[in-house]
Amino acid sequence: MEKGNIVSIEERIPKLKQIRKKKANKRLIMLLSFFFLLIGAVVYLQSPLSHIKDIRIQGNKYIASPQIEALSGLSKGDNIWEVDKEQVWRSLKRDPQIKSAKVSLAFPNHINIQVEEYRRIGYLSKESRYYPIIQSGELLKPLKKGDLPDYAPILVDFSKGDALSQLVLELSKLPPEILNSVSEIYNDPKKTDPYHLVIFMNDGFEVSATSRSLSDKLIHYPSIISQLNPKVKGVIDLEVGSYFKAYEKGNNGSRKGTDGKGNE
Repeated sequence: MEKGNIVSIEERIPKLKQIRKKKANKRLIMLLSFFFLLIGAVVYLQSPLSHIKDIRIQGNKYIASPQIEALSGLSKGDNIWEVDKEQVWRSLKRDPQIKSAKVSLAFPNHINIQVEEYRRIGYLSKESRYYPIIQSGELLKPLKKGDLPDYAPILVDFSKGDALSQLVLELSKLPPEILNSVSEIYNDPKKTDPYHLVIFMNDGFEVSATSRSLSDKLIHYPSIISQLNPKVKGVIDLEVGSYFKAYEKGNNGSRKGTDGKGNE
């Protein structure tokens, strides 16, 4: 072998010591990092930083945020890492208005609750009180006296039974923009059709329809009125086909203005 390729043990020892020292330093740094992380985690878990500081409610339209917070069973000051998301969801389900909810943790100490409520599709008018009906078909407790219905029509002259159930089913199929255009729906059964309805729209038109085909017919309402003179009000008949009959002079709808949103 050539003399230049021979490396003596004396020359290699400093290099080996240097490599071993670097490895030892790396191990020490890793151990110290883990130790400080562990200490930091223990301090965090034992400090107020790990306690719930804020509960943020989003997505609710009808149920007040404090009510949802109370339903959740969570309280400010609870340990954030002891929150059982499934238990929170089970607690929220006690309110029939809540369709779904998502609970998430936001570091260091915030809880987010994203709620989806069942849509209100009508308000049953009974003895001067308004009972909300939600998309699932459930009838809720009446609104507080003085509170007026919004975002859905008032249902007049209905009682529990097939006629109301059929109407609720049809209203639940309507998109919000169509439902919001309806002011009042009156139960007006006939011998030929026990499901006949008289409907007053927010734009002043009246609709004669049957609840057995209401969602299929009323979905075309915007297209129908686009072909009518908005200054000439009358009845749009959707029972069989679709035709319009203008009011006679002095007749602007015999029942409108008797209840709720129809007040003039």
